[in-house]
Amino acid sequence: MLEWEWELPQPSVRTIEEMRSVLACPSCECSGPLYYMYRDLAKSDQDWSWLRHHELRYDLTVIPPRDLCGEWVKTKGHYHPKNPAGIGYPEIYEVIEGEAQYLLQSRMLDDVVMISASEGDLVVVPPEYGHISINPSADTTLVMANIVSTAFQSEYGEYEKYHGAAYYMMCSGKVQKNSYYLSIPPVRYLGATCANGMHHLCKGPLYDLIGNETALSFLNEPEKFLTVFSVLLKD
Repeated sequence: MLEWEWELPQPSVRTIEEMRSVLACPSCECSGPLYYMYRDLAKSDQDWSWLRHHELRYDLTVIPPRDLCGEWVKTKGHYHPKNPAGIGYPEIYEVIEGEAQYLLQSRMLDDVVMISASEGDLVVVPPEYGHISINPSADTTLVMANIVSTAFQSEYGEYEKYHGAAYYMMCSGKVQKNSYYLSIPPVRYLGATCANGMHHLCKGPLYDLIGNETALSFLNEPEKFLTVFSVLLKD
């Protein structure tokens, strides 16, 4: 299910019990693990030391296909806090296997974006956007990598408070509004926002950026890249 030539640590496992509060159907009669998170990975001690020195972490997330009473399996969803300069920490993802849908929503809830990504695509989550990752497949496991700053803890409170993201992605193809949100805009649909080679934030494979301080500095110093972020989610 996961091709990784080096030894993997025990994953953190997100179970249905931990996810019930953010599902379209919290009473769904299913149980067990939903997805697996392998955090703080590296293929060599040198790579691991470089990541640690630069306050970065490389992770893999594995999301097997599953129908959760009519909703596609997804991650729980979170926001990132602001860095010392007052700008929210961003994150970068790469689809390793399968297909992904990334549902992003701004903190002000004035923008909701669904990003479709395929194997090899990179997606940057800009500052001030919460996000969930969805596996919209009945038979294919989604494997994705991410690099993110280690200078903060993810914030899950808003997603728990509102019982999930602004919309639920149903297996029928319907994108269903979450009634706990009183006023939200319609979903905007985009392809992968960070087409490989578009600019230096988007050059993959993601693991190959380890050791390249110029390529990954935006993860801890987003204030230096506001112009780039401003165009990532343009139609």
